Formats: sequence, C-alpha cells, structure tokens
Amino acid sequence: MLRLLAPLKTARTPTLPRSYSSARLRTSNAQTLANLGSRRLSNHARRVPQTPEEMVHAKVQAEAVSGELPSTPVGPSIGWGGPGGGGANGVRDAVLTTVVGVIVLFTGGIVYMTWYKENVLWKIEKAFAAGYDPALELAKNTIKKPQETSPSTGTEELEWDLEGPWTQHLRREEQDLIDRIIQGREVGHYFILLGPKGTGKTTMILDAMQAVQAEGVAMCDAHPDLEVFRLRLGKALNYEFNEDTQTGLFQRRDPREGGPALDIERALNKLEKVALRHAKNTGKPLILVLNNVHYFNHDDDGRNMLLQFQQRAEAWAASGILTMVFSSDDFWPFFVMRKNASRMHVVSVYDLSAHDALTAARRMRLNARQKRESPETLTEVVKIVGGRLTYLGKATKAPDMVKHARHMLAVEKAWLLSQIGLIPDCDDDVMDEQKWSSCSWLLLREFVRRHEQEMERKREEVACGEAKPEELDEIPLPRISYYECRQIMTRPDFMDELDRKNIIAIDINHDVTPDSWLILHAAEEVVHEEGFDDLLDGVRDRVDEIESLHRTRELTFKDVDAGDRIRLTVDKGGARLV
Repeated sequence: MLRLLAPLKTARTPTLPRSYSSARLRTSNAQTLANLGSRRLSNHARRVPQTPEEMVHAKVQAEAVSGELPSTPVGPSIGWGGPGGGGANGVRDAVLTTVVGVIVLFTGGIVYMTWYKENVLWKIEKAFAAGYDPALELAKNTIKKPQETSPSTGTEELEWDLEGPWTQHLRREEQDLIDRIIQGREVGHYFILLGPKGTGKTTMILDAMQAVQAEGVAMCDAHPDLEVFRLRLGKALNYEFNEDTQTGLFQRRDPREGGPALDIERALNKLEKVALRHAKNTGKPLILVLNNVHYFNHDDDGRNMLLQFQQRAEAWAASGILTMVFSSDDFWPFFVMRKNASRMHVVSVYDLSAHDALTAARRMRLNARQKRESPETLTEVVKIVGGRLTYLGKATKAPDMVKHARHMLAVEKAWLLSQIGLIPDCDDDVMDEQKWSSCSWLLLREFVRRHEQEMERKREEVACGEAKPEELDEIPLPRISYYECRQIMTRPDFMDELDRKNIIAIDINHDVTPDSWLILHAAEEVVHEEGFDDLLDGVRDRVDEIESLHRTRELTFKDVDAGDRIRLTVDKGGARLV
C-alpha cells in the first residue's frame, strides 16, 4: 500500500504558464475587492445617508465599485459656486449661452432691418421703371376686334390704322403740355387737370405714359374709402406698408394703429428718398399722378388727404425731385387746394370743338368697323351729343348713329327729371328737395334762354353777311359767371351738388356751363314744354307757403262759449296785452 501511495506523493503537479497564473491572480484579486466593496456597500447601505455630503460620497463609492465614470466631479470648486463642485459651471454656461444668443439675435435683427429698408426703396424704384405701371398695362391690354368684312369703310379717304386708337391721329391742344409733364420737362410746378367727366383727361395722361413706357411715372386712382386708397397707392408704388416684414418681435405696436393717413405718410417718406436718388442719377423728377381726386369725400377726412398730398407736392416741386399731377371732374378739389397753392398750375380740359368732333367721330366710326356715314349724318350726331368723347364713342359704335344719339338724349332727359323733377303740390316732407329742384331749373332755364339769344344773334349776322353759315355750328355752350349764378339760384350752396351730379360744370375762370350738350338739349325740351313756367312758379309758391306755415304760430283758446268775445291788443311801443 505504501508502494502505491509513494508514486502519488512523488508525482509533480503540471506547471501552468506564467501569464495564465498572473491573469488568474488578477481576477481573484478583483473578485476579492468586489466582494469586499459589496460587503462594505451593503454594510454602509444599512445606514441611510442623511447629509448631502454623505449622499455624494455614497454615490461616488457606488460608481467606483461599478467601474463607471463619476457624473459629478469631486474636489474644490472652480468659479462662483463655492463648495459643492460643478453647479457653478452650469450657471456660467447658461448665462454665457443667453448672452451670446441675445447678441446674435440683436445683430441679426439689425442686419435684417437694414436689408429690409433697402429692399423697400429698391421695390419703389422698380415701380417707376419702364413698363411697370399697372394702370398702363390695363390700358394697353385692349380687346382685339374680330376681323370682319364690312361695307366700304372709306379707308381710301383717310390713311388710318384700324388696330390703333384714334387719339394717335388726332392730338388735342393740351396733349403737348401733358407730354412735357410726363416726360419730366416741366420742373418746379405741380398740376391739376380740371374738366367734365369724359373729356379725355385720363386718356391724354395714358397716351403720354405709353409714349415713354411709364418710365419714371406712377398712377393711382382715388377712392372715398381711405383704406382702399391706401392699398391702391401701395400697389402703384410697389410698397407693402411694412405688412411683409418679419420684425414683429421688435415691434411695440401695430404699424396700422394710426390709420390710413399715417400709412400714406410713411409711403410718401419712402417715395421722397427714392425721388432724391432718382433726381441725382438722372437729373429728372419722378411723376406721380393722382387720378379722379373728386372721389375723395367732401368732408374733413377727404380735405385733409388732399392737403397732405398738396403739402408734399409743394415741397417736391420746389426741390424739383417729383412732379405731382391731380385730375378732377368736379370743382371743389381746386377750391380746397387753391387756398394753399403757390406752385400749382391748372390745365382746363373742355369738349372738342364742332370741327374736331366731326373729325373724331369719323375716325371713331372707321375704328369701330361700321359702315361709312355721310357728313350730314355725322353733323347731326355731333349737334346732339356735342364734342364729348365718351358720347361720341357710344354713338359711333352703334349701327344707326342718329337713332342711338337720340336715345342717349332721351335717357339723359329721363335721368335729369329723376334728379330735379318738379312736383306741383308737394308735401312739406319734400320741401327741401323741391327747393333745390326749383333753384336748379331757374339756372337751367337761364342757360336755355341765353343759348337761344346767341343763336338768334348769330342768325342775324349770317343774314347780314357778317358771318358764315358754318359758324352756327361753332356756337359753344352758354356760360354764366359764378357770381351771376348765385344771384339766379338765390341758393349758392346748391351749386356744389349740381356739379357733383354732373349737371353743371365750373371751370378755372369761375364760369358755369351745362355739363354737356345732352344736358342742354334735355333742358331745352323740358323748358319748351307747355306750362313749364307756370309749373315752376307754382312749385316756388308752394315752397313759400310751406315755409310760411312753418313760421306761423297758432293760438288756441279753450272753454269759450257762444257769445264770448276775445280781445287781442298789440302795442308795438310797449308790452303786448291780451
């Protein structure tokens, strides 16, 4: 048995590599340390940390045992925090991030505002570039007439381009001045165009703009609602009134809180900067056209808007950087602007003369591709509608010109009677209306009477050989001074309403005429009706009766029996006794 055990005792243990033993030793030591750490942690966990220092220490030990990096550095604090380590670094980083963000935001806001302001000026400059104006684009976009064969149009008698407007071949006297204004050659003044509706004021402006492709010109139509006018002015100037800006973060109040007048003032400030640049670069002023300024309400807001533009027009005309052109069908804008005008020039636009009206009617007829009419037919049409371009355009486009002209006269007469028709036995509720109507017919009757006197005088001159028969067709509309019209009507405040309704027209010389030949012919038919003078006198007497009733006081006595007497004594030298 000893022999058997001996070999076992003497048997040597196999030798392992040194690296294997050292690795096993390190693993054993790590396990031993882990076991010790876990026992210490378990023993330590039996006591719950109470203070913040103990909680931090416990967390550090747990992270050290698990082999993780510490989440909170331990050691003396660097910075403002004092004891406790890394809390101060977070505050510092937050403050630095906020400061840098504010600086970047502020710098970006300044850069954006600078760019936006320059972009606004660039857009306004683009509005005055050649070919931009929206009003000119609408005027140029005319409807092409179908190519139809018609009877002899007489093109052999007139070299006439049927695709072009007739105004290219018939220039008015005022067209040369309008061309110089639009081309920027009339410096140091601003202008107002006065004339009845349909005389061709806007047409002449558009023709002049088309000749220069609207370079340096912008056009805007007025409107009674100033908010609508604000948008129209912005469209003409290519200005958005800061509505497209992204600077709401830096704004304390809405830019539109001040109303349309303040927005328009901002637009004019921008326009002034652009005009200064343009004048320095080109040596010519910009042109701004305000069309139909009579559309502004005749109240404080409308008059203030006119004054706002007039003040700018005066300053810009004095410096020569921008020329403003106002256009009006009514007289009241001129009357309002005249009080403060020192550089304003007035251009009066009237109807065409009989000779020019015949030429225009003939060429309009050719342009309408209608059959050729005889000179007698054209003369009869011109006698009815006169030299008003809008009326000539309607008549020449009709197949039967004379019939359509008479229809227009009948419509004008019906409209005139609907506005100022007389009511014989009117009630007191319509007394004011009948007072206005009767005063209006007093003036129209005087127009008819003076026209007949002028016709009779001219016939006598023709009979005596002092005048030619053709001069009978050249008699203009009768004119009465504003002063005389006040005396005839006895109510001068009614004249403004007649002007607004296009019944009369007032020119720069303060002469009053019927608005058109259609109005005069319609008044002639009414005045020549049987019993018109009696009707007018009866209405005026009825108005006097109603006013007298309004001024009469009625005394009523009660409890008066039969046989009682009332004695009324009036002593003009003392007290009244009843």
